[in-house]
Amino acid sequence: MIGGWKAKRFWTDVSVREAEGGFAVFLDARQVMTPGKLPLVVPTRAMAEAIAEEWQAQQDEIQPLTMPVTRAANSAIERVRPQQPEVAAMLAAYAETDLTCHRAETPPELVERQARAWDPLLDWAAAAHGARLTPTRGVLPVDQPPASLAALSARVAALDPFQLTALHDLVTLSGSLILGLAVAERHLDPETAWAMSRIDEEWQIEQWGRDEEADEAMEIKRAQFLQADRFWALSTGA
Repeated sequence: MIGGWKAKRFWTDVSVREAEGGFAVFLDARQVMTPGKLPLVVPTRAMAEAIAEEWQAQQDEIQPLTMPVTRAANSAIERVRPQQPEVAAMLAAYAETDLTCHRAETPPELVERQARAWDPLLDWAAAAHGARLTPTRGVLPVDQPPASLAALSARVAALDPFQLTALHDLVTLSGSLILGLAVAERHLDPETAWAMSRIDEEWQIEQWGRDEEADEAMEIKRAQFLQADRFWALSTGA
């Protein structure tokens, strides 16, 4: 709803056209713009086609919540691009206290479950990025090797605004830069990575039982995580 009135469908045809810097979506002869009136130009035809499908699926009233690719592209253009270095630095900083490095002290079953899932991920980060991170037990952080943090920071800084937008959700929803990169680089599928990010929570559920409201909130986050994986794939044309 905009200023008390609901946006209505006004177009007949939706099309994708090449544009300066990528691909644009047109509603009849009118190019789709961001909410801030910037041209919505995306890096791949696959992303533009996904956006076009979302607009084509709208009925009488436009429902933004049914248009996740459009909303993510808007965010990449209006929010991430103007502060790209700051966003990259914020995401890279997750490596300093990465979820995969913070381990339980007890009970032994949880300790073993975390190690079985997360130790291979730390090995992967070391092999793929020259970034060996150090796990620690308990709540106190551990200083990570500066060279490893620098390598991960350089990897994130090399991403474009659309890739950063996808990685933002992969990292912030999982609490782990390593898990986010593992999904983005197709080392892990998103469902497996999401399960790995939930080891502590699922352990607590096993001990105390499920909570319906918590499960509903978790499912929303899981859907957002899977959507971020899709947006990454669209941003790279994979």
